[in-house]
Formats: sequence, structure tokens, C-alpha cells
Amino acid sequence: MAAPIPISPVVIDGKTAYLSGQLGLDPDNNFKLVPGGIEPETRQTFNNIGRVLRSQGLSYEDVVKVTVFLTDLNDFSKMNEVYRQYFPKNFPARSAFKVAGLVLNARIEIECIASFGHAVRPMSKL
Repeated sequence: MAAPIPISPVVIDGKTAYLSGQLGLDPDNNFKLVPGGIEPETRQTFNNIGRVLRSQGLSYEDVVKVTVFLTDLNDFSKMNEVYRQYFPKNFPARSAFKVAGLVLNARIEIECIASFGHAVRPMSKL
């Protein structure tokens, strides 16, 4: 029997939930990415994030920070279109990076930080 992958999908520290990076893995086969390119892969990545959030009683509104890893920055605008479906307003803080490669040759990996009892509020004037 193979050893489990040495990560936790989420770690809770006080009122903060740190989600491990998620890929666009097919929910029926966790060793295969969904087909179709960056848009379906991004959508599945966010669906997988949603499943982890819900397991802790959280939602996308509780996400305060998102980090996006892309293997091709030409995919940024298509990723961003999908991103807006999950965060239509009151956007969390976000960073995005180009990386040389990801596990399973994924195009995208996303990690999040969420806060219990703190929905993201509209940004105040700077």
C-alpha cells in the first residue's frame, strides 16, 4: 500500500484556515486533470477549493488571500474570467506567479487563506 501524500488539505490556526494548493483534478480520478485547457482546469480547481472550504464550514466569501500559480502567463486573462465567477465582488487579496512547472503537468495551482467569521468587505478608500 502506498504511503499517503504528506500534506493536509487545510490547516486551522485560530480563526485562520490555510488551504494547500489545489489543482484541477478530476473528482472521479484524483490522479488525472480535467481535460479542455485552462478554463475547465481553473473551474475544477475552484470547485476543489470550495469542497475544502465547505468541509470547514467556510465559503468563498471567507477567503481573504488567494495565490495563483500559472505555467503560462498567456492563460492569465482566461483564468481571471473564471476567477470572477467565484469572486464576483469584494475580491480577496491576490498574487499570481508564473512557475516553471506543476505536478501532473497542471496549468494552474491555487492556494487560499480564509478567515472564520470574517467575510471579505468592500475595500475602503486608500
